Amino acid sequence: MANVAITSDNHFDVNRLDAHELLKKQAQVLVDRQVDYYIIAGDTFNDFTKTTTYVEALQHELGHRTEVYYLAGNHDMAAGVTYEELETRINAHYLHNQFVDIPNTDWRIIGNNGWYDYTFADQLFNERSEDDFAQWKRAYWFDGTIQQPMSDPEREQVVLDQTAKQLLAANVAHKRIFYVTHFVPRREYIHVTSDNRFWNMANAMMGSQRLGEVLSKGGADFAQFGHLHIKPTPKLLDGVTYFNQAVGYNTHRIMEWDHADFMSEWLTRLRILSLT
Repeated sequence: MANVAITSDNHFDVNRLDAHELLKKQAQVLVDRQVDYYIIAGDTFNDFTKTTTYVEALQHELGHRTEVYYLAGNHDMAAGVTYEELETRINAHYLHNQFVDIPNTDWRIIGNNGWYDYTFADQLFNERSEDDFAQWKRAYWFDGTIQQPMSDPEREQVVLDQTAKQLLAANVAHKRIFYVTHFVPRREYIHVTSDNRFWNMANAMMGSQRLGEVLSKGGADFAQFGHLHIKPTPKLLDGVTYFNQAVGYNTHRIMEWDHADFMSEWLTRLRILSLT
């Protein structure tokens, strides 16, 4: 058996937090709760270099008691890394397009940063082209500064191809699958308003309905995602149990926490699964 803890969207810099001080407290919680693997599904900092430094420091604090793995969300991708670098094995903790087999179990953890293809904004497709979505993103969305050598739908196709290949390999190896990503894989989590306001356009950048189809077809058991700062209960959809354990924002403009301090909020959002 192994205890796997999952979280996402800690947003240390957006929330103006002292990550170095907090990681010591986080490490103690993980040790006290006998967590074997701690998986961070993106949006730790607005700079990939800072995210990597934090993960390495947390691993150092934990020693050999807990293995830490992380993905890059769109915020992590904003600085300190290129698309080409994100597609490499940057270090032993970086889980994008990689997997970890849990000893003495049938479980395999598969990670992929993910991306989006505008399919969650299909209610607008009759009046908007791919170029329209891309132009809107560059003008209004955080990701507009992120450089990439292809369109968003093409980038998501890379994600889908990588995921399908990883799932097939896991099936061949007779593994149960815990898939971790940052972006949203199911339409059920998307909020559509009754008009074409800002948020309906933003839905285009949330993820891809095609990823959920690949996960169901590929036999995934569990899937963790973030990006949306919501607090849903686990949901079984087409054979896959989905989790979102995002912490989210607590700023003077956006207050999404149920608690006044980060550690209390993180503790309530941290989910620990015992995999046997």
